[in-house]
Amino acid sequence: MAGIVSFGAYIPIYRLNRELVFWTWGGLPQGGEKSVANFDEDSITMAVEAGTNCLRGLGRDEIDAVFLASTTTPYKEKLCANLVAEALDLRRNIRTADFTNSLRAGTMALQSANDAIAAGSARKVLVVASDCRMGHPSTEYEQIFGDGAAAILLGNSSTAASIDGSCAHFDDIMDLWRLDNDTFVRSWEDRFIVQHGYLDNTEEAAKGLMTEYGLKPTDFTRAVLYAFDGRRHTQLARNLGFDQKTQLQESLFSTVGNTGAAYTLMMLVGALEEAKSGDRLLVANYGDGADAFILSVTGGIEKLRDRRGIKYHLQSKLSLPNYDRYLRYRGLLKGWAHFENDSAATISWRDRKWNIGCKGEKCLSCGNINFPPQRICMYCQSKDKFEDVRLAEKSGRLFTFSKDFLGPSLDPPTVLCIIDFDEGGRFYAQMTDRDPDKVESNMPLELTFRWMHSEKGIRNYYWKCRPMRVPQEGE
Repeated sequence: MAGIVSFGAYIPIYRLNRELVFWTWGGLPQGGEKSVANFDEDSITMAVEAGTNCLRGLGRDEIDAVFLASTTTPYKEKLCANLVAEALDLRRNIRTADFTNSLRAGTMALQSANDAIAAGSARKVLVVASDCRMGHPSTEYEQIFGDGAAAILLGNSSTAASIDGSCAHFDDIMDLWRLDNDTFVRSWEDRFIVQHGYLDNTEEAAKGLMTEYGLKPTDFTRAVLYAFDGRRHTQLARNLGFDQKTQLQESLFSTVGNTGAAYTLMMLVGALEEAKSGDRLLVANYGDGADAFILSVTGGIEKLRDRRGIKYHLQSKLSLPNYDRYLRYRGLLKGWAHFENDSAATISWRDRKWNIGCKGEKCLSCGNINFPPQRICMYCQSKDKFEDVRLAEKSGRLFTFSKDFLGPSLDPPTVLCIIDFDEGGRFYAQMTDRDPDKVESNMPLELTFRWMHSEKGIRNYYWKCRPMRVPQEGE
């Protein structure tokens, strides 16, 4: 039986207090805060982060497919799962697929991965869901939407939770949508969306699955239910017969927001972090219909306590100082869009091993690591005597740095760094997700995959560094 082998998640370090939006536009204050992707993040970079956290410490040779779920992929006629697989250093001869155009894309990908494993066509499948949606400025959705990603590794051995049953149905309803050239999500009238879309469909899937398997609400430890907002989330739980205090999984609404295609899987990761052997979970997701799953947690969950999931990312954050900074990060202010730089598809393709895969070379003569790869070792001058070594998951310390206040940047100053890896090797990179006033030599750093710049419709990605995320006081 197929089940969950590992999990991971990613929440950007920046948060926007929803009161800042309310003070700007008025309307109905939602309370709490929402996660905001940095200006160099998008659905691809967040997917790579979540996938890295899911695969940390695991062998990757048995992964036979990567399914990427998102409604905000940067390309419309180019497979984005390929880029995620390349950045995660997975085998080239695996299946890759994008699941998009629906808030159910994450659970659709999960069901497809489960079917592939059950059919024997794949041993392990990595499902990554990531979204960075935008509500129109001044609307309720601008406050509600948050950014984030989740990753679930499915397999048929060493599982931490088995998938015991599932169901799905579609509903061709116009509630939330975007046209091909739309920047912001469109919507119909709120009561229609909630009653005939969200509540009716999610209840139908959850109740139908429980009836099919002869189960009742009290047979479940946790109910992981897609949340339209905080109030409707508890209403759905009551309608289904779940105790909202003891059974309902926390919605993340007040701390992260609705993360679109990644939302339900992020809540599932949060539930698995707290789960113990013998727990049974009901998972239900909404979007143009609904999906529902029954999961049974096994003893294997104890091996995953060190995953970087929801708790890890909630414990560390930086607050955006104002609403203006949010608008700049999203490219909504004239003159503050992402910068255009010269680039070439041929060069990107040729250098993808080190540019995207973050692979250096270890000299077989002297043992030193060279990056980027080259034919002559910069330390001992031996020629063509190297083996590949991946640097993306290695930690290091800041050797030296400079701050550039004059160059163009959406988040000045640009902090340029030389990093010494703990296991040897040196790396030149920009620093992101940082407080410029707290940058100091010898501080611990790690690498992170980011969007660098764009040119002629090509998004160029590379690796930056960032300070290690640490819990905030009082968290």
